[in-house]
Amino acid sequence: MSVVLAIDAGTTGVRAAAFRDDGTAAGYSYREFTQHFPRPGWVEHDALEIWGAVQATVAELAGRLEEPIAAVGITDQRETVVAWDRRTGQPLHHAIVWQDRRTAPECDSLRAAGHEPLVRATTGLVLDPYFSATKAAWLLREGGVEVTPDLAIGTIDSWLLWNLTGGVDGGVHATEPSNASRTLLLDIRTLAWSDELLELFGVPRHSLPEVRPSSGRFGVTVAGSGLPTGLPVSGIAGDQQAALFGQACLSPGMTKNTYGTGSFVLMHIGDTCPEPVEGLLTTVAWTLADGTRAYALEGAIFVTGAAVQWLRDGLSIIERAADVAELAASVPDTGGVHLVPAFTGLGSPWWDPYARGTLLGITRGTGRGHIARAVLESIALQTRDVVLAMSEASGHPIRSLKADGGAAANDLLLQLQADHLQVPVSRPVVQETTALGAAYLAGLAEGVWASTDEITANWQLDTTFEPAVGTEAVAPTQASWARALERSRGWAADAGAEG
Repeated sequence: MSVVLAIDAGTTGVRAAAFRDDGTAAGYSYREFTQHFPRPGWVEHDALEIWGAVQATVAELAGRLEEPIAAVGITDQRETVVAWDRRTGQPLHHAIVWQDRRTAPECDSLRAAGHEPLVRATTGLVLDPYFSATKAAWLLREGGVEVTPDLAIGTIDSWLLWNLTGGVDGGVHATEPSNASRTLLLDIRTLAWSDELLELFGVPRHSLPEVRPSSGRFGVTVAGSGLPTGLPVSGIAGDQQAALFGQACLSPGMTKNTYGTGSFVLMHIGDTCPEPVEGLLTTVAWTLADGTRAYALEGAIFVTGAAVQWLRDGLSIIERAADVAELAASVPDTGGVHLVPAFTGLGSPWWDPYARGTLLGITRGTGRGHIARAVLESIALQTRDVVLAMSEASGHPIRSLKADGGAAANDLLLQLQADHLQVPVSRPVVQETTALGAAYLAGLAEGVWASTDEITANWQLDTTFEPAVGTEAVAPTQASWARALERSRGWAADAGAEG
């Protein structure tokens, strides 16, 4: 029996995971990497450090596996941009992370100039610094990156694929539609780079990767990659689309939320691209080698699990992220406290890059437990805001929600989520669904799984959380949350994107 190895290059660390043909895990390896904050609102990564973490994790995991590796998949943090020299293999600047807000003024200018309707119609996205194009433009305009024949610009998946398949010695410069559709440069109907948008943002076509199907052979591994040579790299997807695939949300209407650094609600909406929806994103979910394609509606919440990390690293309220559950359960409610974790602005459905984090309702009786519970409550409430917008836009009320990601292990969080949504929330046995989805895409291409029916059959339920209280019990909290949101919005507008 063989396994499929997935590389999950997330926002704060790299996880390598191996999966058997029944979808169960055969092993994991993990490395964190450094977060760089050169100015308020700016977030950067060292692309070489990420590549080193990939080499270390895959080598460690491969060395422990008893089964041979049949294929390799990649999933990544999507909108983060890397520019590098294909001749030297060196990054030309720190990678600019999806959370980064430095290009908010440029987005404002493009919107004021009337370009947002074109962007919305072509890409399904909005003009927001979250996405890749203005980051790439900043690198070329202010980051010291020069346009040369050897310039490569891509998201993290492209950077890793290029290195895995040879780097300066013939590395493959490619991506696939779920990542490419997050750049503001892809026409999501034709699945090709848009000449009009390339001109608008000033990104040279020759620097961008070739767009190929999400499931299909991209290339093979080489010596120095940390893996045995000759392994097919056959599946790539952005992390949230990979989680949708890994959760077996393979039919229209099926919905999942991944609780990670941020949280991302995706609903499968079929093989036809709809018109843009206010407050939400339309994105390519995946494409398969046989030409099958799927689209999704997405609500992007920038800070959820990162707020737990802030409790740990910024306030030292907890020692480990896992401690938040016990601390939050030590009080029956938040005592009227609300945290709006708009540390890098607000995403769906508000799209306010000038919002900032806000802690309201503090009294002399407020303690660590109340703040910890307010963090968990903020995750559930932000998710509710997105789900309401998604249900209204699609015309299909969400009947249930599949939950995954690191924070999905928190029973209190998922119970709060069920209470605020008033629908069941289901957690699968395998919660590393992002890596699992990348593995499924790679394994489909190499015949490990014969069809998506086998993927559906593999999904197994761990726990379902049913609403424990009625709407009337949560309505006051939801009303005061809306007031807290309003307090946070537009806070940094007068100071610019660096406020």
